[in-house]
Amino acid sequence: MPDSPAPSAWTAAHVAAIATDAAHEIPVITAADVIPVLPGVDLWDLWPVQLVDGSTADFDGWTLWNILSAPLLPDPDARHDIARILLVMQKGDEWRNCGPLMPDGHAPGSREWAGSTLYDPATGKLSLFFTASGRRGEAQRSFEQRLFKTNGTLHIANGLACVEHWDTPVEIIIADDVHYMRVGGTEGIPGFIKGFRDPAHFRDPHDGQDYIAFTGSLKHASSDWNGVIGIARAKGPGHDRWAILPPLVSADGVNNELERPLLIQRDGLYYLFWSTQRKVFAAHGPAGPTGLYGMVASSVLGPYEPLNGTGLVAACPDAEPFQCYSWWVDAQLQCWGFTDLWGLKGQPVADDPAFRRQHFGGTPAPVFTLELDGKAAHIKAR
Repeated sequence: MPDSPAPSAWTAAHVAAIATDAAHEIPVITAADVIPVLPGVDLWDLWPVQLVDGSTADFDGWTLWNILSAPLLPDPDARHDIARILLVMQKGDEWRNCGPLMPDGHAPGSREWAGSTLYDPATGKLSLFFTASGRRGEAQRSFEQRLFKTNGTLHIANGLACVEHWDTPVEIIIADDVHYMRVGGTEGIPGFIKGFRDPAHFRDPHDGQDYIAFTGSLKHASSDWNGVIGIARAKGPGHDRWAILPPLVSADGVNNELERPLLIQRDGLYYLFWSTQRKVFAAHGPAGPTGLYGMVASSVLGPYEPLNGTGLVAACPDAEPFQCYSWWVDAQLQCWGFTDLWGLKGQPVADDPAFRRQHFGGTPAPVFTLELDGKAAHIKAR
């Protein structure tokens, strides 16, 4: 199988052409929408436990979710420094906290960041692909990011799920320092660190080949804004050996972070989605809104072209430009994000922990659904 072609470029011209309308604008989040599903806990990036074909696993009507979490802190921005992955059950409006997905000390990082999760009903095995940020026991917090896989056995008893008998995490994909920067360092703030994270599994229904899409940063870049979407291909069965390939998409000179990328196949086309924020676009170029973006191709390895001609699929509204973020698009094209800074009503975001605490939702956002039509995508009308 040939390797990827040259990365498909997401350019300043694409971004400059963005114009939002009702079909591409997420409705304003109101107080009625901001309901803590787990009181006392901040929740953000979330993803469902899936079957290998990308569909969401069903457990007698319940869905299992992995969600980044932290106890409520005076400054919600500090949550990234202590993030743990929770295992949560959901049916309709009911959410049950099953506790940390992995036991204390199991993950090789100092924090657990986002990924994806597969379940095998035949064996009960759950496979977690995740980002280990930093190193366990490090004296000073770092932003090193490594991609790991670990397996456990899933049980559901007394109305709660748990995973036991975890095996040793295996580092599955290593930044090659050719196409992708190796990420380290102790300085950084959310939105402005470099990336090698967010592994998302995808099985190509065309030939059964397995891939991992991930967030990366271009090694030989022309700009400090050098976000890319990377890809790796499985080398045989087992999901433990992967060949890293050149990036699928490059935003060099345009955007620093193409976060939480994922692949979906529909009607013979491959849709690549990611999330990004207005603040991480290049300082002296055009900036798009915080939102869900995407590209489409006829092959999993591309070349890709921006959906809707610009890449924008669903934007936070101008009235509340920071209200939600970090969407997972499931097999039914439902978009699951979290409520970020909401209820600003035109106020600028103050650099003040108390202000952030007052306006941070920290809970799943209202779900919206996409409609895809070839090279076009929009929010399905309610």
